[in-house]
Amino acid sequence: MLSPTSTDVVRATLPVVGAAIGEITPLFYAKLFAAHPELLRDTFNRGNQQAGDQPKALASSVARYATMLVDPATPDPAELLSRIAHKHASLGVREDQYEVVHTHLFAAIVEVLGDAVTPEVAAAWDEVYWHMARDLIAIERGLYAAAGVDPEHVFRDLVVTARVQESPDTVSFVLADPDGAPLPAAQPGQYVSVGVRLPDGARQIRQYSLVRFGGDEWAITVKAVPARTAEDGTAIPEGEVSNFLHRNVFEGDTLQVSPPFGDLILDDSEAPVVLISAGIGTTPMIGMLHHLSNAGSRRPVTVLHADRSPSRHALRRDLKELVATIDGATLVRWYEDLGTRAPRADLAAGLVDLDAVAVPADAQIYLCGPQPFMESVHAGLVAKGVDGDAIRYEVFGPDKWLVG
Repeated sequence: MLSPTSTDVVRATLPVVGAAIGEITPLFYAKLFAAHPELLRDTFNRGNQQAGDQPKALASSVARYATMLVDPATPDPAELLSRIAHKHASLGVREDQYEVVHTHLFAAIVEVLGDAVTPEVAAAWDEVYWHMARDLIAIERGLYAAAGVDPEHVFRDLVVTARVQESPDTVSFVLADPDGAPLPAAQPGQYVSVGVRLPDGARQIRQYSLVRFGGDEWAITVKAVPARTAEDGTAIPEGEVSNFLHRNVFEGDTLQVSPPFGDLILDDSEAPVVLISAGIGTTPMIGMLHHLSNAGSRRPVTVLHADRSPSRHALRRDLKELVATIDGATLVRWYEDLGTRAPRADLAAGLVDLDAVAVPADAQIYLCGPQPFMESVHAGLVAKGVDGDAIRYEVFGPDKWLVG
């Protein structure tokens, strides 16, 4: 809890700071990277920085956390903190880096707000920052300990034992220890970080869901991210790591890979489970289905997937075959372009239609796909009477939804 004085100050200044946070965070990152260019080169996602996604997510997370501290009506920040901490641990974030962030974040706050940052205001927001930092550090310590690693030694070299072209723009890589040692245990739905050294010398890191895990092999599926134009007209270059992996990594090559992290984990209850995905969002669902199949689960399972076309559907065969191994499981797919195929009960043209699907009232629901897709599906589920607390999701990239 914040001190009473800081609580009053933060509550009073939250509208001002919140209104300026979108200006503060880009300035913060500019100051941080000017002082520590190695962080942009070797840790932060350069694509997300250029697109503006990471500054927006940071701005929203700080403002939301502060709101949670001063407004009893807001939800507990546990979900927000867990999601951030898992991502930090997968990158090898160190405790001393929180001091570095503090220095440049508060320099940006002072520069933007000027005389409004009185000593009292500075002290209150300093308390907010260190509350959040201490919470994250505590969670990250636990994650590192559970994984048996420390921030300096998160990554290990794994060899690519197989490469499979899943669709025109997706490739699966099977990974193993070079000496045949068992890999760390993973939970269904988790991801690993993969670090690569790019031609310009930068070491960039990205997260990929485990589509298969257990024993001495892992498998990840990577979609090549094309260049695109942001809503404001900014040109966003193609995905650095995904395209590097597609063009340069083959059987026998090695990759730097972290232990499994991520808090989107399939629950172990006997409740019905509904897996809903679009595009490459199928990857954590494939991992969950492998687990359900291997465990001989008798839970009622419903799988809903949307894609552009059957030819663009990564892991299409795996999805069908896994569902077929689970007693009573059902699969429904929607394609924007069905080609010459005729629609049927489990195959439709267009977008996901929740009205055509029975969703058990007590189901545990997992979502993954583009954020607009998940927002639409989430709204549709709630409209059907589904409890929002039963809906979990994974975002590939900064989570602008959770903190929005």
